[in-house]
Amino acid sequence: MKNPAGWFEIYVQDMERAKKFYEAVFQVTLQRLEPPAELEMWSFPSDRTAYGAGGALVKMSGVSSGGNSTLVYFSCDDCAVEQERVAGAGGKVQKPKFSIGQYGFISIVLDSEGNMIGLHSMR
Repeated sequence: MKNPAGWFEIYVQDMERAKKFYEAVFQVTLQRLEPPAELEMWSFPSDRTAYGAGGALVKMSGVSSGGNSTLVYFSCDDCAVEQERVAGAGGKVQKPKFSIGQYGFISIVLDSEGNMIGLHSMR
């Protein structure tokens, strides 16, 4: 694993308010992504050829901001493989692997300390 963090999400309750805050603080313009209908996502500017991870603000029904609302996604070849290791390592699968359309697949899991993290793969 070279750079384990591949993506982050910051869950929000009020997308317009959150966009205004991040755009003002970081002097950037967030770009709307087109994920499945149950999500609203606005990505931070990023350069895939540069060091660091890209990320987005996300609004999803049933997911609150605060607490476990900031997710770090770990890049995987197939997130189902790592997902299968979670319970044996003392964690819990929160939402099994599912498609996020053209952006690949994700699994949402809890680590052994109760922190929510994401697993991402293109297959």
